[in-house]
Amino acid sequence: MLYWLTALSDGGDFFNLFRYITFRAGGSFLTALIFGFLFGPTLIRVLRAKQGKGQPIRDDGPESHMAKAGTPTMGGLLIVGALLTSTLLWARLDNPFIWMVLFVTLSFALIGFADDYAKVSKQTTAGVSGRVRLLIGFGIAGAAAFWAAQYHPEDLTYQLALPVFKDTLLNLGILFVPFAMIVIVGAANAVNMTDGLDGLAIMPVMIAAGTFGVIAYFVGRVDFTTELGLHYVPGTGELAIFAAGLIGGGLGFLWYNAPPAAVFMGDTGSLALGGALGAIAVATKHEIVLAIVGGVFVVEALSVIIQVLYFKRTGKRVFLMAPIHHHYEKKGWAEPQIVIRFWIISLILAVIGLATLKVR
Repeated sequence: MLYWLTALSDGGDFFNLFRYITFRAGGSFLTALIFGFLFGPTLIRVLRAKQGKGQPIRDDGPESHMAKAGTPTMGGLLIVGALLTSTLLWARLDNPFIWMVLFVTLSFALIGFADDYAKVSKQTTAGVSGRVRLLIGFGIAGAAAFWAAQYHPEDLTYQLALPVFKDTLLNLGILFVPFAMIVIVGAANAVNMTDGLDGLAIMPVMIAAGTFGVIAYFVGRVDFTTELGLHYVPGTGELAIFAAGLIGGGLGFLWYNAPPAAVFMGDTGSLALGGALGAIAVATKHEIVLAIVGGVFVVEALSVIIQVLYFKRTGKRVFLMAPIHHHYEKKGWAEPQIVIRFWIISLILAVIGLATLKVR
């Protein structure tokens, strides 16, 4: 919205700064961060008062989690609120990719909110049916995938771009839509599975958002795409502002989610943030890079899939408990040890993901 102030510029004054994505990304980050600090305490008080016993704790989970009973959930409302405010304030509102990513983020936040509400109100770990969540999620992702395809350049429409092999494009045709649906829904649920320890999910999400903010900025500029041999997708540079807002909102939330957490993000936050990352990956044509940068999320999701399939087939378990962060808890690792090591792995994967931009 503030981009409209450029109409007051003569080309060399303060208002001209609003033309620059980097300036507006900085403003988005600070706006989201301040939003989190300002409204975090109030939101936590309201959630604690409304929820009473807070988020239900799994009976079969690690024993240490029983100490977390009474902690309110739905803290994702703080992140989503900060993200929405900063994006609407600093991004160009005539950009279709901004609205596509916001649509996915808010829609998945609503799914998560319904699930959190069902859990809290009934005091059970079983919320909205998994099948219902997936069905609605795939519907949202399908609309977003088709939406993005309409604004991709003609030579990239329905194409799958490969990292490293930059001259290679796979023509998926109409199959691009279901592929993108899997990317978005898969990312949303993978982040959801990762959100099991204080601070575990939010930092890898911020790291991935920072990585894709850089990718979006590069892919949206013809000079950088020419230099790096990337595919140029006009308009995606504005997604750097969204990513900056996500980082600011995430840091504001982490202030209250740091161990011992005063609030959990819940499905409201994890589904929204995962869906947002998937949507950015689809918009920028870097879906495979998301699997690299979000490797922690991929491993968390795979550990659940492997555990379930193997148990159904043999009646035995591969891991002591899934997702895999609970496996390490069962092995005796301290919660902060698991969280920080997963953060380190996320940083390493982000560097590898960014390195693919230069490799030819």
